[in-house]
Amino acid sequence: MNGEVDHAVDTADAHCCAVSARRRKEGPASADPLLAPTVMPAPRTARAITAFALCSLGAIAFMNVYWTGATSGQYAVCLAFALAAIGVSFLITSPKAPCWPVSHRWLALGVQAAATHLPFAFFGFSWGSMGGPLAGAVLYLLPMRAAAPVFGVIVSAQVGMGLIAGHSLLRTIYLGLVTAYIGMFLYALARLTSLVVWLDASRAERAYAAVTRERLRFARDLHDLLGYSLSAITLKAELVHRLLPDRPERAGEEVGDVLTVARQALADVRLVASGYRDLTVESEMASGTSILATAEVRTLTTVDCGPLHPVVDTVLATVLREGITNILRHSTAREVGITVTRYDGTVRLTLVNDGVRGGATVEATGTRGSGLGNLRHRLESIGGSFRAGVGADGRFVLRAQAPVDPVGVRSADDHLSLGVPS
Repeated sequence: MNGEVDHAVDTADAHCCAVSARRRKEGPASADPLLAPTVMPAPRTARAITAFALCSLGAIAFMNVYWTGATSGQYAVCLAFALAAIGVSFLITSPKAPCWPVSHRWLALGVQAAATHLPFAFFGFSWGSMGGPLAGAVLYLLPMRAAAPVFGVIVSAQVGMGLIAGHSLLRTIYLGLVTAYIGMFLYALARLTSLVVWLDASRAERAYAAVTRERLRFARDLHDLLGYSLSAITLKAELVHRLLPDRPERAGEEVGDVLTVARQALADVRLVASGYRDLTVESEMASGTSILATAEVRTLTTVDCGPLHPVVDTVLATVLREGITNILRHSTAREVGITVTRYDGTVRLTLVNDGVRGGATVEATGTRGSGLGNLRHRLESIGGSFRAGVGADGRFVLRAQAPVDPVGVRSADDHLSLGVPS
């Protein structure tokens, strides 16, 4: 059980240290207005409570010395030792202290031990309450397997010094209990402060991750939706340019198609900004076939999948749109085959073309909001798979497979959680 606690504490300390180091390296997050940190009073409040507790202990020790009728010189010595003990304790109980090098931690504990025990030579039992901060610092800075025995030694030392000074057994037991109580209290307070800081850092990390996911979603949607539309507009505009001198009527028809695609692109931009966009394999198949025909590419299609879940339909339509866009941009295809079939609880989309340039194999890697890696990310987010590359016959094959019931999706309202074109 103690090993599990040590592991949990060490993990939290390591996380806090990593976050602190990353923030120092990256600079203030406020450089990005979307990531500007919210002012959180909780960590500061926790540290203020620790400071108040330590100052209260120092004041108690000073009042104990005062009640013994000390001289002015003793008051000055008491004040100096109290300030030193309080200052070192405040540094040791900071959330960053567990990140210090081991040598620095032992040095701090050594200074704390000196500031704790030397005053006993001047003030005796009156200084007894100041043993607690050292006990708490030991519990906080050292691994529990080492801190527990050292903690016991410190408490026993306080009792021993009371007995050596000739105090009664009851008073020395009281001194040991006060030392143990204050040590445990300061340790718990320091741990709670670290927990508050860790939770605040985790909240900032989650906010950063949420902003990053939204930016990636926006980049994916812009690439998948607008890339196709802009390629289609370019292709049809080139066709209009060729037809205009000899076939103005046909050119006029193509201009109408260009306007339709442009309006759809504008609507896509608005839908991307609002965060919701449905696509269907059927509509993308019809649109893609028309665009490929404009580019004088023969298209063979087979669709036998029936009605699809809205999320699956959207993801596969996105794959089909991206595949056609890549054919228009990067290949010299003259024939394209598109099949969509359903079997054994899965839907498979296969897109094959004969326009591979140079025979290079293309891998679906990367998740930066574009390309085949983007498609793989979308499919894997719903429990599907994606492969793309040159087949044995020299043709480029793009194959996407998705479950009929997507993983982790209850309704179309779950689009955003998956990052599909929403």
